[in-house]
Amino acid sequence: MTLFPLLAALALVPVILITFATLLSGGRLGLQAWKIAALFCAAFSVWSLAAVVKGGPTGFWPVHTQTIWGTQVWFDLLMALTMAWVLIVPRAKQLNMKLLIWLIFILCSGSIGFSAMLARLLYLENRRA
Repeated sequence: MTLFPLLAALALVPVILITFATLLSGGRLGLQAWKIAALFCAAFSVWSLAAVVKGGPTGFWPVHTQTIWGTQVWFDLLMALTMAWVLIVPRAKQLNMKLLIWLIFILCSGSIGFSAMLARLLYLENRRA
């Protein structure tokens, strides 16, 4: 197995662990859950920076526009971010987070911005508790 398929498979490990931890905890990962989101944001930022250095800032676009699967993945990413945004906004409003700034950050960076917003939201909720 080459590097990229191996990394794609390994990426499933934290997803599975966090998913089952959330299910087993009744939807609450605890007061320090913001650290999980922050760690994800940091790790994904490093990987994304490497991709931007190697492929340029618009290197993702050809991947999403040249095949039916690439376009499907693009649609899936947009749908997932939109659904996540709809779910996070009410909680973010309660904490007086600056939604327009976060939205711009998310639109420019995708999951990096969203995971940073989630980490901030969970941190503020933890501090409030």
